[in-house]
Amino acid sequence: MTAAYFSPRTFGFLSELAANNNREWFLANKPRYEADVKEPALRFINDFSAPLKKISPHFRADPRANGGSLFRIYRDTRFSKDKTPYKTATGIQFRHEAGRDAHAPGFYLHIQPGQCFMGCGSWHPGGPALRQIRESIDEDPEAWKRASHGARFRKTFELAGDSLIRAPKGFSVDHPLIEDLRRKDFIAVVQLAEEDLMSDDFLGRFAGLCRTAAPFQRWLCRATGVPY
Repeated sequence: MTAAYFSPRTFGFLSELAANNNREWFLANKPRYEADVKEPALRFINDFSAPLKKISPHFRADPRANGGSLFRIYRDTRFSKDKTPYKTATGIQFRHEAGRDAHAPGFYLHIQPGQCFMGCGSWHPGGPALRQIRESIDEDPEAWKRASHGARFRKTFELAGDSLIRAPKGFSVDHPLIEDLRRKDFIAVVQLAEEDLMSDDFLGRFAGLCRTAAPFQRWLCRATGVPY
């Protein structure tokens, strides 16, 4: 068991940032961000590297301050009407070695006051990967059902994300798994309390959740042609 990574200061900073989302406030409080949010997150990423290798050698825990598993705090406002400069949540993704962005299969931790969760899967996969996933569901529906609807997995995780309104091209609206085929995201989540993240055994609990998610991740990797 290790010391807790996240603390009330982590959530206190994020709450205050949500109420003061401007550059002046952030610059004045940047040392708090570094000490209470960024550094604990990087330490968590670094320490999760060893457990992650046992879960799968093809997912990466990258503790670099920039360009690694920790998402940037800065929002990309170029194409958004919302010009607030900072994210009010912290995201950590342990993505597959074959992927270079947030759309690759991965394990994910979302840190936000009152809205913490752990996720797994592929968020907004690109066209070719999305087609591969849908074709795999159609070709072997039983394998998909075992991976995504197994009792142990669904006792913990809930499938989430966006879906098409209509059947995707090439699939009948009467397909028995049309609800799954309409998905644009192939992700599953489990809600967490702030107290969970602040506990001394959170690293072990997160690793346990990743192990529970392994059949789902293994299926996604196989469907998209990358090793698990």
